[in-house]
Amino acid sequence: MKNTMKNIAIVAISLLSFGSLDAQKIAHVNLDSLINVMPETKSAKEAAQNYLKDLEKSVAAMSSEYEGKLQAYQAEVDKMSDLVRKTKEEELMSIQRRIEDFRMQAQQDYQKKSTELSAPIYEKAKKAIEVVAKEGGFKYVLDTTPGASAVLYSEPSDDIFALVKKKLDTMPPANVPSGANNSNTGGVKPPKGGSPQPKKTTN
Repeated sequence: MKNTMKNIAIVAISLLSFGSLDAQKIAHVNLDSLINVMPETKSAKEAAQNYLKDLEKSVAAMSSEYEGKLQAYQAEVDKMSDLVRKTKEEELMSIQRRIEDFRMQAQQDYQKKSTELSAPIYEKAKKAIEVVAKEGGFKYVLDTTPGASAVLYSEPSDDIFALVKKKLDTMPPANVPSGANNSNTGGVKPPKGGSPQPKKTTN
């Protein structure tokens, strides 16, 4: 009898849950795919690539300068005095550092530029999602892009932080595991039969 009542209760709860989900219409969209079919994305990608090409030209020019100075150094190194040789080597190392620093900064600048170019496109897509959600009566729109777990749209709702905090105050403390040391025993208990005796050694 108890099992029968339990099963009835489970079925009732499941039906209520499905009914609630149906009332709260939920939709989904692959945001990345949506962004890729927008014509603005092609223009943004082209602009980002042109920006990257300009940075690459600067790196190529610096690398060409380095190669030219390196070849000149290698051709004359045997004839150089210690002071001249040391000065040339320091100059070459300085150029190398400048190239590496520029490459790192260029990568950051490219990422920043790409973000600036794509930001208005994402804003337009999210605005379109919001309009469609309101027109279709959807309460939530989820992003189904692989690896994403974002809610793209949700109706305004109440913040229940204070209510949940109040409820937490009435609940027993969480059972958090203590440290490895056992304060009641004063340390690790010795094995039964007393402390182990040291083995006798034979000469």
